[in-house]
Amino acid sequence: MTISLRRPIPLLDNEVLRTFVAIAETGNFSTAADAVFRTPSAVSMQIKKLEEQLGVILFLRDARSVSLTQHGEMLLTYARNILALSNEAVSRFIMPELAGVVRLGAPDDIGERLLPSILKSFSESYPGIMVDVTVDMSINLKKRMEEQRLDLALINCSTKPFPTEGEIIYTERLVWAGAKCGTAYRRDPLPISIWEDGCIWRSDAITKLEQNGRPFRIAFLSAHTMAQRAAVVSDLAIAPFPRSYITDDMRILGTNEGLPDLTSFDIRLLTASQMTDPIRAVANSIREAFVEIARVAA
Repeated sequence: MTISLRRPIPLLDNEVLRTFVAIAETGNFSTAADAVFRTPSAVSMQIKKLEEQLGVILFLRDARSVSLTQHGEMLLTYARNILALSNEAVSRFIMPELAGVVRLGAPDDIGERLLPSILKSFSESYPGIMVDVTVDMSINLKKRMEEQRLDLALINCSTKPFPTEGEIIYTERLVWAGAKCGTAYRRDPLPISIWEDGCIWRSDAITKLEQNGRPFRIAFLSAHTMAQRAAVVSDLAIAPFPRSYITDDMRILGTNEGLPDLTSFDIRLLTASQMTDPIRAVANSIREAFVEIARVAA
């Protein structure tokens, strides 16, 4: 591409860069279009114009997905930096008071599955607020809140040990998860993957198995849902998981496999007694994220 020295280099449009980043992160034009509130055809037109402006191909397209070219990978780094600086500059003028550190606690499953996307979206809207995350068991997070070592905490709750505390922001059902085409559920005693006392998933699973007289053994003991998931998909054990945690390499097991139904649990939001504007901003962002999660799951 030849650029005349008599004319300035064309400027990149932040809205187009935002669309470009969305496509790069989702690997799909239609999904990215939903994320930036545009039609797929409008998104395609934006990328076409961007490629013409830069004189390079940014994406390799096939029938199912898109991937970045070498030029696309180079632009992605610049695009993220440009958008971050733009967000930071704007926030200094329109919400200069929203700055500081917010201490947020969450259990492992939420920290792994949900928090990254929630915090990524939050940081784009409020770049002046830094969120420090502590991942721990719900019972320990509650203690940290009581000791004022956290400003906010998401906890998993059944009727015990937190029957009334916090704000319920999501309710989900526990199910038995097994490997797709697996046989672990047929073994006797039943191999299960859980964590230690204090985990509400453990409590419900063991109580129901004992009530139904199903012999079991704890075959895999881990505080991390990623490790528990590995045990399940490897067909070493089955595990009590939230319904939304079931992926294509798993299957839901139930009464047809001789397993008792499990109950639902609440995700609750605990907030500090003294709420600052940054803490309120993080709390509201979490609430909005779970409203969207509930809408998609409905």
